[in-house]
Amino acid sequence: MFDFVEPLFNALPLVFELENLIGMVVGVTAGMIVGSLPGLTATLAIAVLIPLTFSLQPLVALGMMAGIYNGAMYGGAVPAILLKIPGTPPSIVTTFDGYPMGQQGRAAYALKIACWSSAIGGVISAISLMLFAPPLVKLTLLFGPAEYFWVAMFGLSSIAILLGKDPVKGIIAACLGLLFGTVGSDVVTGHQRLTWDFKYLIDGIDLLVILTGLYAIPPAIQMLEKAVLKGFTAASLKLNPEDSILNNLSSFIPVWLRGGIIGIIVGILPATGGSMAAFISYNETKRVSKEPQTFGEGNPLGVAAAECGNNADNAAAMIPALVLGVPGSGVAAVILAGLLVHGLQPGPSLFRDTPDIVYGFMWQMFFTSILLIAFGGQIAIRLFAQVMRLPQTLLAPMILCLTFVGIYSLGNNMFEVWLMFGFGLFGYVLNRLNFPLAPIVLGLILGGMAEHNLRLSLLLSQGDWGSLFQNRLSQILIVLTLTILSMPLLGMIRRKIKKQSTSER
Repeated sequence: MFDFVEPLFNALPLVFELENLIGMVVGVTAGMIVGSLPGLTATLAIAVLIPLTFSLQPLVALGMMAGIYNGAMYGGAVPAILLKIPGTPPSIVTTFDGYPMGQQGRAAYALKIACWSSAIGGVISAISLMLFAPPLVKLTLLFGPAEYFWVAMFGLSSIAILLGKDPVKGIIAACLGLLFGTVGSDVVTGHQRLTWDFKYLIDGIDLLVILTGLYAIPPAIQMLEKAVLKGFTAASLKLNPEDSILNNLSSFIPVWLRGGIIGIIVGILPATGGSMAAFISYNETKRVSKEPQTFGEGNPLGVAAAECGNNADNAAAMIPALVLGVPGSGVAAVILAGLLVHGLQPGPSLFRDTPDIVYGFMWQMFFTSILLIAFGGQIAIRLFAQVMRLPQTLLAPMILCLTFVGIYSLGNNMFEVWLMFGFGLFGYVLNRLNFPLAPIVLGLILGGMAEHNLRLSLLLSQGDWGSLFQNRLSQILIVLTLTILSMPLLGMIRRKIKKQSTSER
């Protein structure tokens, strides 16, 4: 049962190699900078980073991704506390009590709480990744082609339905991802599909081209649209440190434990993400508090609950990603794409063939969370918060240049650069129409997996479609998929009944 302990600790010395340590430090630093800039997210930063890490060792690249992931989640608290502007989507919960604390002259204390809570949430999450992912991988050995097909369907339906406000738009986005994934040569017959005689499309559209275009270009365009010529003044970042976390440790520990458990549970569920973890953790902390009326008025426990729940989602979201190839969040989907780019296929083969890399990544998620304590607090206040003074009109061209250089370096041809820019414009339109982008990425990743396993299942059963429904695991996955797909309809019926009962009164 605990045979994963030996390879887990065998990977530890690799993490402490100089280049891996540098990668983690650079990742945490870059993540905090990105998170402190409103509008930029860990997803964008990792999408821009992946092409630039193509020539690096996989563990170095993953260390940088882990650092950006954890660093950005904490960095988002900086503008949330100082300016009531969430640096990342989950940081909106941090504004509830973080900004009032800043208005009361306790901004430094709020930032320290956010730093410690983010670090502890990340550590708890990384431990869950180490404990749960290896045993769960053994269950995947029971999966055949039919089961993997339904896993892909479950992942696609989960992301499409649960991510975003409009399930229909989520399904459309997932279908677009499936469509883009069909471009290129058929894996079975070799027949060209949707290539339009372009030689660069014979092997399909590179995942990085679509990923970078969808996640890096739209935010840059939006920055140029706003044309913000001035950054924030130094006076707005002046903080007066007060209070002490150690003196109030007894009140923070229950909040951290509760937020950690909630973040792990939410992270494992597909498509939920840090925002939901932060909201649930905050609400539960408020519910059990003896002074619930103080929440929203500058209660330090509110900041601790939001940041701990938010970061406890990080590594936990990688559990289904590493085991089944179904990420638990949008950021995990991009990291999953990074694994595929470096030739690492999620599932049992990842743990069997490259244990040093997968277990090393788990340690990197652990240590980059601890690094937040070293780089947070006063350093974040005096250094990283200053990034907000950079005008966005300067930041946007820098992002565009990085994306163009990174994509051109992949194949040394301008076709992929223009294709990336085209997907960027397409992503910008989708953003304006409130379409979620994560289902497109999942459609690309899981579409190939679904097609391959569907064909393999039919070949093994000699064309018998009933083979997809015979196994008990397949039946369970079908029920889960149908349950997810029926949630919007059930919600609509429930709202209609509630509306009728209200009108009758």
